[in-house]
Amino acid sequence: MSKRIYYSRKDAVVTDQLFIWRTKPLKSFAVRDLRNVGVVRATARPASPAIVMAAAVITVVAVGAGWTMFQPSTALAVGLLAVTVPLACILPSMVRRPRGWELHALYRGSEVVLYACADERQFNQVKRALRRSLEDARPPERGLDLAAA
Repeated sequence: MSKRIYYSRKDAVVTDQLFIWRTKPLKSFAVRDLRNVGVVRATARPASPAIVMAAAVITVVAVGAGWTMFQPSTALAVGLLAVTVPLACILPSMVRRPRGWELHALYRGSEVVLYACADERQFNQVKRALRRSLEDARPPERGLDLAAA
């Protein structure tokens, strides 16, 4: 059982022996086996297909409702389509997931993502906790601890 807890929240737990990322499935790493830990700024990812489909359905419903309620002339209908079609094409690219941060490391010979988060403050708390855990996991330096009498 670990003696010291550096960070414990719903997303992750950092102790003097373990780094646990509470995802599905749970990811757990022994701190003593982590090497070359570093921070990577994740790229913005496009919106999920579900969001794109929802935007398309809302656009079609809005155009259909406007067409039924107002019974537009042909010129107005063409103008409405000229506005909604580009909007439907541009909207998915505007809806992006924010860029986040990731902790990468070499763990038992494999490159792994230890932790990822879009919230900068939360990510930095986990990063600092892991740094403290790694520093405490190092063996004490030897050779200069003897004093001459």
